[in-house]
Amino acid sequence: MKVLASDKIAEIGLKMLKDAGIDAEMKTGLPENELVKIIPEYDALIVRSATKVTPKIIEAGKKLKIIGRAGVGVDNVDLPTATKNGVIVVNSPEGNTVAAAEHTWAMLLSMARQIPQAYSKLKAGSWDRKSFKGIEVLNKTLGVIGLGKIGRRVASYALGMGMKVIAHDPFVTDDYAKSLGIELKPLDDVIKQSDFITFHIPKTPETANMINKNAISKMKKGVRLVNVARGGIINEKDLCFALKSGKIAAAALDVYEKEPLPADSPLLALDNLVVTPHLGASTVEAQVNVAVDVVEQIIEVLKGGAARSAVNIPSMKPELIAPVKPYMGISEKLGKLAAQIVPGAVSKVTVEYSGEVAEHDVSPLTTSVLKGLLSPMMDVVVNFVNAPFIAKERGIDVIESKSLETKDFASLISVKIKSNKGDREVGGTVFTGMGDRLVSIDGFKVDATPEGYLLILSNIDKPGMIGKVGTFLGEHKINIASMDVGRIKIGEKAVMVLNVDSQVSDDTLKKISKLEGISGATLVKL
Repeated sequence: MKVLASDKIAEIGLKMLKDAGIDAEMKTGLPENELVKIIPEYDALIVRSATKVTPKIIEAGKKLKIIGRAGVGVDNVDLPTATKNGVIVVNSPEGNTVAAAEHTWAMLLSMARQIPQAYSKLKAGSWDRKSFKGIEVLNKTLGVIGLGKIGRRVASYALGMGMKVIAHDPFVTDDYAKSLGIELKPLDDVIKQSDFITFHIPKTPETANMINKNAISKMKKGVRLVNVARGGIINEKDLCFALKSGKIAAAALDVYEKEPLPADSPLLALDNLVVTPHLGASTVEAQVNVAVDVVEQIIEVLKGGAARSAVNIPSMKPELIAPVKPYMGISEKLGKLAAQIVPGAVSKVTVEYSGEVAEHDVSPLTTSVLKGLLSPMMDVVVNFVNAPFIAKERGIDVIESKSLETKDFASLISVKIKSNKGDREVGGTVFTGMGDRLVSIDGFKVDATPEGYLLILSNIDKPGMIGKVGTFLGEHKINIASMDVGRIKIGEKAVMVLNVDSQVSDDTLKKISKLEGISGATLVKL
């Protein structure tokens, strides 16, 4: 077995490979054409961020079994090509946990005490003790968005500094948060009540630009923000305006919408902003940790075992996936749908399989459900390897049941979610020639395509409701692609599921909910 490190990694990683009887070499700075020439010799490739692992490199690596990214992000690895060629791609999602949490606090305290500004002025020859009056963190409220490993560690530091910690994370229960000394609150409440706010979430379609002028308008005057998570969570244009106006007293950023940060960025002209060039993982210990983590996984895979942090599907055995592969898509969509309609923190997930699908090993499908359910608002990438572990870590009970009998469909998958604020149930199947279908919501039979934007309405079954909803959406320039209505008894509660062509604003959703006969409106993005 031979392993190539095409970027510089900690020496301990190479030593671990050699101690395991694996030939390891480090050759850095190679251009694509050179890597294409030599990669056929190797069974594994280790990279950091410098090497771009292109389709040409992967396809040339006829012996490649695994690519290890010594770090979190895998943007520099062509995942579709790796997946197509059966190459496992792994990362090290936890190796920089301490580094990122400590950098968050370094940024927070530097911002609170204006240390970078004072340093620059002193270095320029000015002894100025009057211009830099900071604030203390004692007895202040820290809002933590995302209580993954990094968020929890940041919160623990805050508690040690005498702060009150409130947090938002839809996948953490109240009891678990209380055991950490943290009070869980809705996102709006955290934004409104915090003196400092830190972010520990991934950038997803749901979290992109989540801190915009609307969110900022709800914050306390003089709030301070820290982002060492992902660029693009905070709208930089809106942040600039708020920093200039004084609505936000100060901010500290380590990540940006575009990296490297352009030299002409208006952010750099702000005196009340602390900036660093994406240093969250830049500690000696973190670089050792990520190398050790990735090398351990490479050794395990090359010896025939499984990777614990794979980010693509080859980590699941092909012979296990093949019989249920047609249902992988609908399973993940049901989990994703459930995550967006269930209130509160999830404590239990029951996945019921009926009909033909129940004849097979359905564990890959249950994992797909969990992946869809857990992906929003997590501070790590949720994949087919770590989804069950994350669910267990979050205290979520996962129950799987099978029945060969089903009334209406050849196969049916039902996902039941229990949370501290209510229960929800969704069901789906796959129709030959028609693809994935959503066939039930909370016991109401529907027939909808689970794609794009779904507008789900709770209403009373009475004449005129469909026309009322259609007219309202038309007046608000929202085009309906399709609509289906489900009911159990005539004249009682019913549900409408509409595929719409565009986003529906929160304000519009509130207006729909106030229509006579409508009791609730939720927009789901699949």
